Amino acid sequence: MDDDDLELRIEALAVLQRLDAQGLNRGSTGNLSLRAHAGGFWITPTGMPADELGVADFVRLADDGRVLEGDWEPSSEWPFHRAIYRVRPDLGAVVHMHSPHATALACLRRPLPAFHYMVAVAGGDDVPCTPYHLFGTEALSQAVGVALAARQACLMANHGLVAGGATLAQALKVALEVEALCGIYLQALAVGEPALLSPAQMAEVAERFRTYGRARRSG
Repeated sequence: MDDDDLELRIEALAVLQRLDAQGLNRGSTGNLSLRAHAGGFWITPTGMPADELGVADFVRLADDGRVLEGDWEPSSEWPFHRAIYRVRPDLGAVVHMHSPHATALACLRRPLPAFHYMVAVAGGDDVPCTPYHLFGTEALSQAVGVALAARQACLMANHGLVAGGATLAQALKVALEVEALCGIYLQALAVGEPALLSPAQMAEVAERFRTYGRARRSG
C-alpha cells in the first residue's frame, strides 16, 4: 500500500471516528475521500463502521473506478467523489455526512440560502440542494458534480451533505460550518421566514473572506 499517503489516511481515520463520536455520522453512514499522490483517490470501504475501520482498509481507485489498492469494495458513493474531483482539480478531499441538521434540510428539499453571512464559506450565495437520486447512481454523481462545480458544499435531497476542500482539514471545516448553519436556519424557520442577505452583501462577504485570516501584529 502506498506509504506516501499514510499520514493522510491516519488523519482521515481520526476524522471519521470524530464524526461518528459526535453523532454526525452513525455506523457505516457517510464516507470520505482523499486525492492520492500516486493518482486516483482514496475512499472509505463500503459498509464498514468508523469504529471498525483501520488505516489499511482504505481503497485507492483509478478515475475509471478500478481498484488500484485495497482489499475491500469501495464506498457505494464513489461515483460522486470521482465526479467532484473531475470538475474541481483544486479539491484534495471530500467529506460526506448524514449529519442531523443538514439532512433535515435536505429532506425538505430546500437549499441553505444567504440568511447568514457565513453561508459564503461554501463558495457562493447559497448551499444548493440537488434533486433526489438513488445513492450510488450515475444520476446522483452528475447532480453532485454540477452543484460542486461552483460551490464547496451541497445538500443532496433526502440524503445528506457533501463538502470539499483543498485539504481534509478545509473540507471538514466547510462541512461542520454548513451543518451548524443548517441547524440555525431550521430554528429560524420555526419562528418565521429569515431575512436574506442580498447578492451584493454576500459579494462583500466573499471579498472580505479573501483577505481575512490570522495575522501577526506589525510593529
